[in-house]
Amino acid sequence: MGLFDALLGNASETDAQAVAEELAPVLGAGESVVSAYKLVRDLIVFTSGRMILIDKQGLTGRKVNYHSIPYKSITQFVVETAGHFDTDSELKIWVSGQDAPVEIELGKNAAQGVQNALSNQMFG
Repeated sequence: MGLFDALLGNASETDAQAVAEELAPVLGAGESVVSAYKLVRDLIVFTSGRMILIDKQGLTGRKVNYHSIPYKSITQFVVETAGHFDTDSELKIWVSGQDAPVEIELGKNAAQGVQNALSNQMFG
């Protein structure tokens, strides 16, 4: 992840294998990490069955909130790519049963990878 993205709080792609090792205790049988994006301490993880939003809380980050969203519950998503003077991209995901979308700021170059991961899991 670039220093500039980290300072702005934008997510950028990280090593999926390292994330898979860290998440081994919470992944289901046969579930694998497809791709992952890091936002300072937090993570957006795309697995073979769900999207996991990981929020590391507190000063030490020992308290962790895992928000799992099954792909079948995603009704629509929007990826807004960055422009020439815009430093970030944005992801909005609407989940069945919720009025407001889940919104995530992405790094400038992460939008295409996130859109590809969501498309492959939902439509592939």
